Amino acid sequence: MVTGRRALGWSAGLMAVYGVVRLLPGSRDVGPGWTVGHLALFAALALMGAGLVELWRLGGRASRWGRGWLAVGWAGVAAGLAQTGIDLYANAVSADRAARSAVFDRVQSVPGVRPLVYDVVPMLLYVGLIALLVRLALRRTAPWWSPVLVLLGTLAMGASLDYLVVGAALYLAAFLPVRGNSVVGTGRPAVPSGA
Repeated sequence: MVTGRRALGWSAGLMAVYGVVRLLPGSRDVGPGWTVGHLALFAALALMGAGLVELWRLGGRASRWGRGWLAVGWAGVAAGLAQTGIDLYANAVSADRAARSAVFDRVQSVPGVRPLVYDVVPMLLYVGLIALLVRLALRRTAPWWSPVLVLLGTLAMGASLDYLVVGAALYLAAFLPVRGNSVVGTGRPAVPSGA
């Protein structure tokens, strides 16, 4: 089972897999390319949820702020998983892109679905992730540039899904220096505060 910091690395890696598959010819049509890419994305999101727990743990479990940011991030993960699940279902039951679009239209016409699953709540993943990394940077359990790289990766992916691989690489670079038991670069124990 992948846990802790490894979950973050695997999450970034699977996000890159989704990004590469998305760029292949035919991958946006109904068929196996769409399925493989979205299964990689689903796994990436699930592992990101586990990674958020690790970031919260490293920043100190006693903090209300930490629990709040973890909850915010989890809300985003849940919305992303729901969206990806809908994508997988729509692909599985559709004969072509027009039929798949019709499934999306039906789902998105349900009141509340767009903000909860597509437009607003999924963004909370990135808010929670960056906030938890900022907490670690303030404690020197992660370098200051880790949350900056995640922000840049998020902006790249938000600009175009064609930059998913770039965003995933930035995420991986941000996650690699996060340490479990010491202050980055000193070897001294990290002492969590209540922030």
